[in-house]
Amino acid sequence: MHNSSYIHALDTGLFTVGAPHKDDEGPDPPEQLTAIKLSDSRIALKSGYGKYLGINSDAVVIGRSDAIGSREQWEPVFQDGKMALLAANSCFITYSESGDIVAKSKTAGEEEMIKIRSCAEREVKRTDDLADEDRGNVKSCEVNYVKKFQSFQDRKLRVNEEDSGTLKKARKDGKFHEALLDRRSKMKADRYCNDQDPYGPSQSRRSLILASLQL
Repeated sequence: MHNSSYIHALDTGLFTVGAPHKDDEGPDPPEQLTAIKLSDSRIALKSGYGKYLGINSDAVVIGRSDAIGSREQWEPVFQDGKMALLAANSCFITYSESGDIVAKSKTAGEEEMIKIRSCAEREVKRTDDLADEDRGNVKSCEVNYVKKFQSFQDRKLRVNEEDSGTLKKARKDGKFHEALLDRRSKMKADRYCNDQDPYGPSQSRRSLILASLQL
């Protein structure tokens, strides 16, 4: 599509290509859409007129629907750092010679490539499988697990005040969760570490909680 131009909503419910913008200019109000996530692969788009974008029987992109149906669902398709938008008829959107936005191409070429500018913050993809509770130093991790498992019957956070050096060693030895459980069990405030645990002695309770943490 045109460089530095945005899809522009018309009050007729149709869409066209707007006027070019300078690099430091954002889109005009008729060129701003609201994206709604429907699934891991599909989204819906709503125009500034409060209507959802879809396609009609002629494969023309229109914005006249008050609800999301099968025709109002879109799938962004990514390849080689570029993106195209797949409509409900399994065709990619582009602009026609008459200036309309249409979805008629079964394949995505240069004319079907688009960019989506968003005001949402970019999510940083993690490069590890570390749980949120395990991030940070040993003391902050201990507080995280106390918050997760403590019963809070009197609304007080009970954290073991003993030296955290044993936790540092346990972390290096791969026994960090086991050491945390031992420290919490001494506080008698953990819902998995109380005297009325139906699973029997301490070692049985430890095996139970370690298995659930792995999930």
